[in-house]
Amino acid sequence: MAATTAPAARKLPIAKAINESLRAAMEADPKVLVMGEDVGKLGGVFRVTDGLQKDFGEERVIDTPLAESGIVGTAIGMALRGYRPVVEIQFDGFVFPAYDQIVTQLAKMHARALGKVKVPVVIRIPYAGGIGAVEHHSESPEALFAHVAGLKCVSPSNSADAYWMLRQAIECDDPVIFFEPKRRYWEKGEVDPAAIPGPLHQAKVAKEGTALTLAAYGPMVKVCLEAAAAAEEEGNSLEVVDLRSISPIDFDTVQRSVEKTRRLVTVHEAPVFLGSGAEVAARLTERCFYHLEAPVLRVGGFHAPYPPARLEDEYLPGLDRVLDAVDRALAY
Repeated sequence: MAATTAPAARKLPIAKAINESLRAAMEADPKVLVMGEDVGKLGGVFRVTDGLQKDFGEERVIDTPLAESGIVGTAIGMALRGYRPVVEIQFDGFVFPAYDQIVTQLAKMHARALGKVKVPVVIRIPYAGGIGAVEHHSESPEALFAHVAGLKCVSPSNSADAYWMLRQAIECDDPVIFFEPKRRYWEKGEVDPAAIPGPLHQAKVAKEGTALTLAAYGPMVKVCLEAAAAAEEEGNSLEVVDLRSISPIDFDTVQRSVEKTRRLVTVHEAPVFLGSGAEVAARLTERCFYHLEAPVLRVGGFHAPYPPARLEDEYLPGLDRVLDAVDRALAY
C-alpha cells in the first residue's frame, strides 16, 4: 500500500481512527463509498461516520432504509460494478437479516465465478458487550462468519490497527467482515497514518513474556494486558498475542510464542463452545504437543443468550476469569 501525504502521528479514539481511515480511503479512491443506517446526516449511532456525508456528499455516504439484507445486497451489486462499498451494520445483533446475502452470495461469488469476479465489500460491525445495551445490541457472532469459506474476518484492539486494518480491508479484493469492539470506541491510542503496522492478517505480540501465552483479539486484548500486569506483580511473566485476524488466523505467531512459554490460554467474549479459541486450542495442540506443559485452556462467555445489561458483568469474561485460567495452567 503506497502511503500518501499524511498528518503526523497523534492520539485518537478508535472511533475517530476509523473515521479518519474511511476519510483517507475515500480521498484516495473515488470508488470507495459508505452506506448504512444513519451513517450520513447523523454520522452513525456511535458517530463513527460523523462529517463524511458533509464532505463527500450523499452519493458516496448513503443513508439506507432499515433493511440489512437490502444494504448488503446493494453493496454486492455495486462491488460487481467496480465500486468498493463499506457497509455499516448498526449493531451486531442486526446483521442476521443479511446473513443469507453474506453467506450464500457474498462469500461464494469469487469461487462460483472461478476467480473471474471480485467482490471487495467491507462490512463493519460494532460488536461484543460492555455498553449496557438492550437485547440484540451486544452479540459476538464472529465465529459464525469465520466458519464461512470466502470471508475474511478481522478485529482491531487499538486505534492504530483500527485505522490501518480498515484501510487494508478496503483495498482487499475479498469480502472482509470488520468487527469493531464497541466498548473500546473511545479509548485513545497513537495513530501514525504513515506507518503501516503489518499485514492485515498477521498477529502481533502485544507484550512479551516467558511463563504463559494469552491469545486474544478485539475487546479482550486490553483485559489480557491487564491480566499480564497483575500476574507480573506475583512474579509471573505472561506473553500477550493480539490475533487481530479471526479468519485466517496467524497460527505461526502463536506457535512461536507457545514454543517459548509452553502454556496457552485463549480469551474472547464470545461463548467458549465452538468459539474461535477452540480452533486456536486445537491447532496449537497439534503443532506444539511436545512443547506444552499444560492443557490449552479457554476463557470466554457462557453458552447462553446474552443477558440483560444489569447482568453483563457476570456474563463477560473479565480479569478474574482470565487470571483463574492462568493460575490453573501454571499449576500443572
